[in-house]
Amino acid sequence: MSAKDWGMNLLDLLRALFALAFTLGIIGLAAWGARRYMPQLLARLSAERGEKRMKVVETLMLDPARRLVLVSIDGEERLLMLGEGRELIEPRGAVAPPPGAVQ
Repeated sequence: MSAKDWGMNLLDLLRALFALAFTLGIIGLAAWGARRYMPQLLARLSAERGEKRMKVVETLMLDPARRLVLVSIDGEERLLMLGEGRELIEPRGAVAPPPGAVQ
């Protein structure tokens, strides 16, 4: 292989690497823009649909892997425990503690 062939191959390689970096940069910029601006746009679009049936009332972080989430669905509050790859939902027929019980 002559020096001229090496130079052309090197230029082709550099051009390909620059094109790859440019393409990845554009994809990264699009992802950043979607994270930054799309939640607001989606919130505006969903607010136009009417009354929401479900809302998050409160969240509580138990540890880095688990959290409790209190949600209201059609006026009924449900307690969810999220994390560790599974979800635990409070049973529907949960009985409230008696008025004199110590918590």
